Amino acid sequence: MEKPSVTTPKNDNVVVGDTTVSGEVIIYADGGSRGNPGQSASGFVIKDADDRVLFKGGEYVGITTNNQAEYQAVKLALEKALELGAKKVKLRLDSLLVVNQLNGSYKIRNRDLWSIHMFIKDLIGRFESFSVSHVRREFNKEADAMVNKILDEHDG
Repeated sequence: MEKPSVTTPKNDNVVVGDTTVSGEVIIYADGGSRGNPGQSASGFVIKDADDRVLFKGGEYVGITTNNQAEYQAVKLALEKALELGAKKVKLRLDSLLVVNQLNGSYKIRNRDLWSIHMFIKDLIGRFESFSVSHVRREFNKEADAMVNKILDEHDG
């Protein structure tokens, strides 16, 4: 599977003193679609345990669904966390569907999500510890802002 590029949208510099981390990171990820399906983007923010931003990134996904964009955000974020050297991940999503699918409580009915779901499960296995939990939309504002910024730049 080809590794997509992760971009930091224009004028959105990241506060990183040292580009590697040795402990736990908290990831906020989001995907969005203008239309469903429609133009879509994925965004994520990786923070350390002290709530400092280590990395912000995302990408334009193309014409797809919000769930596909959400999964892409998780994939990009986990790949970046591995690249940064994270050992423990706490993933926070505002998509209850994706949280429950990753936890195994919900079956994946959409076949288009199966391959990326399996790829993500493989990434998860590379961390010493991993948890995923649902957060309300207001606690995922930074990742949501990344999505909208990418979509706005694509439209502009």
